[in-house]
Amino acid sequence: MAAAEPNDGQVMSQASYWDQRYSKSDGSAPTHEWSLTFSALEAFFDANLFGAPGLGPSDDPLILHLGSGDSTVPAELAARGYRRQLCVDFSSVVVELMTRTHAATPGIEWRLMDVRDMQGVDDASVDVAFDKGTLEAMIHGGRWSPPPQDVRDNTAAYLREVHRVLKDSGRFLCVTFQQPDFMEPLLNPEGLQWDDFEPQVLSDMGSLGYYGYVIRKTPG
Repeated sequence: MAAAEPNDGQVMSQASYWDQRYSKSDGSAPTHEWSLTFSALEAFFDANLFGAPGLGPSDDPLILHLGSGDSTVPAELAARGYRRQLCVDFSSVVVELMTRTHAATPGIEWRLMDVRDMQGVDDASVDVAFDKGTLEAMIHGGRWSPPPQDVRDNTAAYLREVHRVLKDSGRFLCVTFQQPDFMEPLLNPEGLQWDDFEPQVLSDMGSLGYYGYVIRKTPG
């Protein structure tokens, strides 16, 4: 029997899909500003980054952008004074593009890296990990059905890496349209210890609304 072709949701977890997509960008505008724009997220950032203890620009936190793509968020944060940002993505095309585009922007580094295996990012080194659409790209299948095994495997590997690189009490900020009852099991794979799990409504459009998940790593 021939192997089944991957569906639209499955290909989004493959680097080749994003290489092809980003090859059409010239760096002047995002090809895929997933979910909400920076301006739509300002209130979320005000509450959970800009105004959070120890996370303002003067505190010099390390911010890790997970699957950063060609989003404008890192540049917007740099304009607000954040000078330690690491952007990782498994698309070599977008990493090269963004490195060239923002060569003159201080404090942002792009690295080729799979968020499911972030070799090169030290344990307990990151103050804030930010995801806008990356976890979502790993999810496919029916909303009311248990997630397929590859979804559970990919998301679990990803979350374990996020947990590993965060400092004690570090924050994982995840923006998605997936609802809390579906997301909570995926965000809490077996063996992880999160101190807090707080979904915040970012836009209320019924089943199509967006959520910001604020997740804190358990100290010690």
